[in-house]
Amino acid sequence: MTGQFVSLAIIVFVAFASPYVASLIPGRPIPETVFLVFAGAILGPNCLDLIKSNATSIQLLSQLGLAFLFLMAGYELDPKELTGPMGKHAAASWAVSLVLALLVTSILPIDGLGGIGSMAFAIAMTTTAFGTLAPILRDRGLMGTPVGEAVTVYGAYGELLPVLAMAFLLSSRSPILTFVILGVFLLICRRVAKLPVKAKAVGSKVIGFLQDNVETGSQAPVRLTVCLLVFLVTLSAVFDLDIVLGAFAAGFILRIAVPEEDRTLMSKLEGIAFGFLVPLFFVVSGAGVDLSAAFGNPVLLVSFMGLLLVVRALPVWVSLKVSPETRAMRWSERFATAIYCSMALPIIVAVTAVAVENGAMTEDMASVLVTAGACTVLVVPIVTSLTRLVGSAHIAAAVGEIAHDPDHIGEIVHEHALAATESNRDFHHEREEGAEDGRRLSSADWLARERSVADRMRRSAEERKEQDE
Repeated sequence: MTGQFVSLAIIVFVAFASPYVASLIPGRPIPETVFLVFAGAILGPNCLDLIKSNATSIQLLSQLGLAFLFLMAGYELDPKELTGPMGKHAAASWAVSLVLALLVTSILPIDGLGGIGSMAFAIAMTTTAFGTLAPILRDRGLMGTPVGEAVTVYGAYGELLPVLAMAFLLSSRSPILTFVILGVFLLICRRVAKLPVKAKAVGSKVIGFLQDNVETGSQAPVRLTVCLLVFLVTLSAVFDLDIVLGAFAAGFILRIAVPEEDRTLMSKLEGIAFGFLVPLFFVVSGAGVDLSAAFGNPVLLVSFMGLLLVVRALPVWVSLKVSPETRAMRWSERFATAIYCSMALPIIVAVTAVAVENGAMTEDMASVLVTAGACTVLVVPIVTSLTRLVGSAHIAAAVGEIAHDPDHIGEIVHEHALAATESNRDFHHEREEGAEDGRRLSSADWLARERSVADRMRRSAEERKEQDE
């Protein structure tokens, strides 16, 4: 027991230190999740062996962290958006990703896989870490923007559908039995979701009790939410389903029961989730990674990250390009959305764990895939931040101008470089002013409304054309 408390003490210290370390980097391009995962890998059994991540109590807390992560992610989702036109296109893009993934695994010679291992490898390529993305989007002020809305819908399907695919493709049960079990599970969730509505309609004493004890020591609404979460997660475990399904369902039900504008309960749940359990989950997940094995196979590590772009990001980008509801998005917004959707980690951990447990994937292979997922959490936020600089330079327009007027290439490049510098300066100035007022300006918001520089550059190009004529 002493060793478990020592491990927990180290984990909570890492959880405290990680956001501080992340804040030391100008612009905070690297999310704290990266520091949590890699700190876990360094301190875990495969390296310094300071964290006993295999202890039952630590594993239980880690699973609760995963559940809270997806509870909060489920609350961010609007069921109407998931079932609307964008949701249908998001589901179709994931289906294309799965077909591409299965095609890739059937063509490429990949060592370390056997039986259902190839299926697990394919599913891992189709995932989007929406549970990890949601707090990053919120910190960057992207919620409510075109990028945030698209990432929410496409990312949700990129997390939910792989879990369902795991239930059908990685289970030892027959598909018919799995379908029946899922149907029963969803039916129970639906009945539970109707309880708050019925209670409000009849003026239940329970509702009055909850309203009267929001700020008391009993914290009744928080306890009821935890009860709901644990019940649905337990139900998932009893049905031999991934607990992510139960946690997502709890988030959906919570959104129905709690108005979106009521932040009192959610702020308390965020304190429990992101203050303790969620960072613990990421540290423990990292502790299961063998960095020497992962970086000992750099070809597979880099190749898998590249496959995530081809299999997951490319179908999302094409879908955004052709779908009527997202066709008006600027190229930088579509690019950022597609890249965000290639971020993968929690489901990769779950998929590889199932495959390793069944002897269908080696632990070294699992370490490579989990490390690649962690690397996407490192790389994707940096790449998406750079889209603001690229967009500000209007590179596509510059190429067109140079092709039309190659005699003024120096002048054109100089103008676009100045435009990027000017835009970057204005962005940081406005961001600092907003921070003083408690507002956070995101790169996506800035790109969406930045028109003056582009208009001035178009006028310059037209003036050069008139002078030449």
